[in-house]
Amino acid sequence: MAQSLTPMEDVMRAKLTEAFKPTTLEIHNDSHLHSHHKAMQGVTSKETHFRVLITSEKFKEARMQPARHRMVYALLKDELAQEGGIHALQLKTRTPEEDERQQQKEQAE
Repeated sequence: MAQSLTPMEDVMRAKLTEAFKPTTLEIHNDSHLHSHHKAMQGVTSKETHFRVLITSEKFKEARMQPARHRMVYALLKDELAQEGGIHALQLKTRTPEEDERQQQKEQAE
């Protein structure tokens, strides 16, 4: 079996899917946009900067965005801590109802 070209994204997808059972999960690797930054010099990983949109019923338990983000950070703590791991993580966390309202808003524009 061939080794994955996106091992960090694969781990993130597996963990987020298992923990949150999302109705929407989009993971965008933006690492190439940041590879020239001074902090990234010498880093060989091509998976350091991510944008994630996740819609899940689990976010009804935590109404405020910071609490939802802490849920995701706690889940990905090992990937955030490891050398060459996740350096930046931009999150959009929504409940299904919030996602539906957002989609209706976008369609109306």
